[in-house]
Amino acid sequence: MSGRDIIFLMDDAKWKTPRGLRARLSRAAAAAVAETGWRGKSVVTVLLSSDARLRILNRDFRGRDKPTNVLSFPAAKNKDGYRGDIAIAHGVTAGEAKAAGKSFADHAAHLVVHGVLHLAGHDHERAREAGRMEKLEVKILGKLGIANPYEARV
Repeated sequence: MSGRDIIFLMDDAKWKTPRGLRARLSRAAAAAVAETGWRGKSVVTVLLSSDARLRILNRDFRGRDKPTNVLSFPAAKNKDGYRGDIAIAHGVTAGEAKAAGKSFADHAAHLVVHGVLHLAGHDHERAREAGRMEKLEVKILGKLGIANPYEARV
């Protein structure tokens, strides 16, 4: 175990492709963890799941009965460096990537970064907070060679 451990769980076989995706998502999570300012060991779990599972989680934890792209569940206590869980829906992610003209891998990496930042306490409920969070996301994604997801594509 290193100081930054990313644990992946997969309950939807669609996440097995494309090749190399898990390694790419692991790099994205590690890059985001490095920017959080967390001290000491940091462990994050990422669930790569289905729209159906995210719909249930979104309903049960946020009161919204619909699938969503990513959910973050910060750890109640930072025991042994455990920071929390992130869950990502394959279908929603794929649909958003296609609609935006982005690669699935780039969009999934963005959602992992977004999720880690939520675990670190960042939010986008207010414009000012959203601006700070987006700026940090763009910085992290840039280090990974991923284009600014908030810029309009022509």
